[in-house]
Amino acid sequence: MTGGAPAERFALLPTGTAPEAALLLGARALRAFGDGLISLLLPVHLARLGFGPVAIGALATATLAGSAALTLTVGLAAHRLPKGGAPLLGAAVLMVATGLAFPLAREFWPLFLIAFVGTINPSSGDVSVFLPLEQARLTETVPDRGRTALFARYSLIGSLAAAVGSLCAGAPELLAGVTGIDPGMAIDGAFVSYALLGLASLLLYRRLPDTRADAVSVPAEPLRRSRAIVLRLAALFSLDAFAGGLVVQSLFALWLFERFGLSLTTTGAIFFWTGVLSAVSYLVAERIAARIGLINTMVFTHLPSNVCLVLVPFAPDLRTAIALLLVRSLLSQMDVPTRTSYVMAVVTPGERAAAASVTAVPRSLASALGPLLAGQLLALSGFGWPLVLAGGLKITYDLLLLGLFRHVRPPEESRRER
Repeated sequence: MTGGAPAERFALLPTGTAPEAALLLGARALRAFGDGLISLLLPVHLARLGFGPVAIGALATATLAGSAALTLTVGLAAHRLPKGGAPLLGAAVLMVATGLAFPLAREFWPLFLIAFVGTINPSSGDVSVFLPLEQARLTETVPDRGRTALFARYSLIGSLAAAVGSLCAGAPELLAGVTGIDPGMAIDGAFVSYALLGLASLLLYRRLPDTRADAVSVPAEPLRRSRAIVLRLAALFSLDAFAGGLVVQSLFALWLFERFGLSLTTTGAIFFWTGVLSAVSYLVAERIAARIGLINTMVFTHLPSNVCLVLVPFAPDLRTAIALLLVRSLLSQMDVPTRTSYVMAVVTPGERAAAASVTAVPRSLASALGPLLAGQLLALSGFGWPLVLAGGLKITYDLLLLGLFRHVRPPEESRRER
């Protein structure tokens, strides 16, 4: 089996996927564009308000910790929440409110509160409450053989949209230069745009069919039969997420600003191309996983990318650093769709929402500690110790994941072996 016919590989939706998946992919694109835009503007906005690396790291930590708390609550209570698209609608309303409130605050503690309660994301990756809700619903729209392909497209669309958002992060600076308006006002306008993207997502979620009327829909359940494997995966993902928190895009951009003196426009272009390469890798991951399995794909693509991450601070010049970042981007995200597909495959259908939440929470809860530590390290030294530490921890995660789960196979791989 090679992953399907060529026409199926490059179709928007894999064969047999319900049409509602397109609405979820569209909302993912809108939110990812906003994340890519805001993740680069966030440190610039906060620096203009007079905050240093430690305070910026603390605010980034607040965004991730708040997302973790809300995501965990939603996942564990999924069986008690209203059915249909109501939870996604509520999350979209929160996104709108966050975009409108953030530029109004100027002091640390109001910003901290908005960051904790809202949906601002300091990373181009998705670590929000939307993630488990969308993942559980997407899994219900596709048969097992198309699950990895659908999540590859989900990740692909998100990465491309985030890359375009990063590229557009230079727009407020250009707009201020052309029109003469205050740059701070232009950045505030970007936060309002983020709110409008939340409104557009809300309109898409409203078009989702009501699963309460679907007799074959699997009701959500709390974690029971799959608890042990989910908790083990969550523990490993926590290690990877903590390492990822050390290099969230906002602080990575701050390091590039200080190390190489880059402009916002140039930094945005760099992250645009890293995002494009990450997007390409998602479709490659789908093909590799069809041949060598999900766990092997996650590990054997992640390891070399983390070696590149460790080497970035040692780069003698900007050109070498960018080359390492591009190679890393081509490899580092292949584990994203495969990881999601794996989690959805090894738990029972009713536990998928809870499993998605419990394993997604480390993407924000454990990583919430990373930005604060990274900010402190950057304040002490401009060398790039957060990158070295992150790469080393991620390599440890890869080896542990391979050792513990290489024999735990999803249904489609077990069927191929028979």
